[in-house]
Amino acid sequence: MANDPDERLLTEARGASEGDLRAFEQLVLEHQRRIVADCRYMTRDPDMAEDLAQEVFVKAYFGLRRFEGRSSFRHWLQRIKVHHCINHLKKEEGQKRTPIEDVPEASERFHAPPAVYRELEAMDTRQRVAAILDSMPATLRVPLVMRDMDELSYEEIAEELGIGLSAAKMRIKRGREEFRQRYELWSAGSSANETGTA
Repeated sequence: MANDPDERLLTEARGASEGDLRAFEQLVLEHQRRIVADCRYMTRDPDMAEDLAQEVFVKAYFGLRRFEGRSSFRHWLQRIKVHHCINHLKKEEGQKRTPIEDVPEASERFHAPPAVYRELEAMDTRQRVAAILDSMPATLRVPLVMRDMDELSYEEIAEELGIGLSAAKMRIKRGREEFRQRYELWSAGSSANETGTA
């Protein structure tokens, strides 16, 4: 934890008297944007992302004194967020979500209507990434976000998802391929739409 940039605020937050939230609120400000974005990427639910992030910070606050510092605060917070979002997805299964345990044999080729290409063209890179992640099945999106955005190890991802290590690696590999294909397809569609051939 010696290299943790949050160390000073963390020490202050853990030693603060009851009701003194200043140091913890500063930690929230430092990490809030990323946690909200990650909640959105993982759950594909922009309406719930802020609520989920708030719940993550509440859990972190009440778990702060038990934080042992074996990892950085950022990494610890990400683990709470991952676990919380996975639990949220599991609760939503069977309603409007794709079960995160089941991987389809092959991803359906994504075909977006021309209006989507125009919309994507107007977006910045971050928005395009979000839109593409939103279009992916949870079975590929969730482990991809855990690996490439949360920087969790393959072992941690396998453990969190309750799957084997080789399955975790395969999902991440397929997720990256799927993301690349969809990005290229949308880019090609956008270019074709510009020239009037779409």
